[in-house]
Amino acid sequence: MALHWKLVIDTSDAPTLADFWAAVLGYEVEDQSTLIDQLLAAGQIDESVVAEHRGHRTFRGFAAIRHPDDPFDRNTGIGQGRRLLFQDVPEAKTVKNRLHIDVHAGTDGLDALVERLESLGAARVREFDKGPAGHWWAMRDPEDNEFCAAG
Repeated sequence: MALHWKLVIDTSDAPTLADFWAAVLGYEVEDQSTLIDQLLAAGQIDESVVAEHRGHRTFRGFAAIRHPDDPFDRNTGIGQGRRLLFQDVPEAKTVKNRLHIDVHAGTDGLDALVERLESLGAARVREFDKGPAGHWWAMRDPEDNEFCAAG
């Protein structure tokens, strides 16, 4: 039986990094305002765990994005398919990722992809050209998490 999963990424600013990755992947930022309002009304949480980002209530220190074609719970806003969860942690990133995302260029090609990623806040690190084995850029997101942009 296949399992549901999400990739959790430690951050210093979860909503901002969620916005970046949603733009990179064409995903949707989850809107959990309805769930938060229900929990507040029931007294299950208080305002100290709630923040606002781009006009929506969010759980302080958390944000998630989901693939736009995957199912999601309309009552909670939580995706039930391909999903990335960003969570704020107190410590800064100090070493290379042990896991990273590869973003593949579409019909516009690698150069256009890399330029678009840079316009969103990514930075080029190193280019790799292995001929028939592939051509890609190692890059960093706005919080210095490594990822690859591949042709």
